Amino acid sequence: QVQLVESGGGLVQPGESLRLSCAASGTIFRSNTMGWYRQAPGNKRELVATITSGGSTNYADSVKGRFTISRDNAKNTVYLLMNSLKPEDTAVYYCNTVIGSLANHWGQGTQVTVSS
Repeated sequence: QVQLVESGGGLVQPGESLRLSCAASGTIFRSNTMGWYRQAPGNKRELVATITSGGSTNYADSVKGRFTISRDNAKNTVYLLMNSLKPEDTAVYYCNTVIGSLANHWGQGTQVTVSS
């Protein structure tokens, strides 16, 4: 069974940057597409970015050009570099596999707050 632990969130001002990390336990990470998701209070959880086992990426329109997803398969770790942060990016950020997302199995997430 795989277990994912998110870290790296915090409080930043608009225009600043953060890098989130997701460390995996188990053996599934290497062969699975990984995604970063976020959920703001009162909103549905939304998909932010994905990366395949081979490194192909996709992004939501709202973050395209600002966020970069990457992975280190040897370390079983996926990252999300967030540049030019906006107040609208404020949310709890989660990482997951596609299967884990469909099964509604989530970790604790990490809080990102963008505010002046």
